[in-house]
Amino acid sequence: MKDGGSGDAAATFGPLRSKLVRVAYRMLGSVPDAEDAVQETFIRWMGVERGDVREPEAFLRRTVTRVCLDQLKSARRQRETYIGPWLPDPVVEEDEVEDVTLPLMLALERLSPLERAAFLLHDVFGLGFEEVAATIDRDPAACRQLAARARVHVREARPRFEVEKKQGLALAEAFFAASRSGDMEALGALLADDVRVHADGGGKRPAATAPVVGFEAVMNLHRYLGAWFQKNQSKLVRVCFVNGLPGFLTWEADGELQTTALAIELGKIAAVYVVRNPDKLKHLH
Repeated sequence: MKDGGSGDAAATFGPLRSKLVRVAYRMLGSVPDAEDAVQETFIRWMGVERGDVREPEAFLRRTVTRVCLDQLKSARRQRETYIGPWLPDPVVEEDEVEDVTLPLMLALERLSPLERAAFLLHDVFGLGFEEVAATIDRDPAACRQLAARARVHVREARPRFEVEKKQGLALAEAFFAASRSGDMEALGALLADDVRVHADGGGKRPAATAPVVGFEAVMNLHRYLGAWFQKNQSKLVRVCFVNGLPGFLTWEADGELQTTALAIELGKIAAVYVVRNPDKLKHLH
């Protein structure tokens, strides 16, 4: 017989749930998939001899990571047929609390599942390589190599310039105002020369099917969008942080939510990340 009942399992699991969701989300980039992984972890927790588990948090972290590794195999196949740029589900916060920003999450997509797990567990969550090894079933030396390879791939995605919170949110508000009003002079003053726009519509809503790269191309895009917004109003819900980047949440003219996140370097907007796919915005309603 298992140690205790469902109440006992829930009493231990409940306080750790938010931590497990954070691990799963960073592994998968999808809020519903992360929730599913955590639910599967709870089901497995219900089925173990919990009295034999000396460190429930470590056990549950290992379990959710392994569940995510299994999910990543099918997720990669699905993303090969995804329409247009893929962006992670947006996580919206009032404060800058994300330890893994949106550009870093995109860089993680280029890693193998094991590299991703080793990097997140060691470099982000601060676990020792002995614990990483126990989690992904590799020896510590192999885990060090996995994490080292991952660092090479994600180095450029790490923030190079700190953005003060008020400045970041002010730039987000200014970008919203300029892009929706069609004020091209104000918009151009906000953008870096090599600015790029990534829009994720997932084939469900109109969006560019490839990143728009370069100042002139982005300006041309917003000349078109500015005319569109004159006839199809976009309502600002709030400025906020989206996956650790300053940005905003809007209600668009089609009645759907949209998130916009801005990567800022040296006071200019270097990248714009727009999530329009309604499947990725359900959790924000």
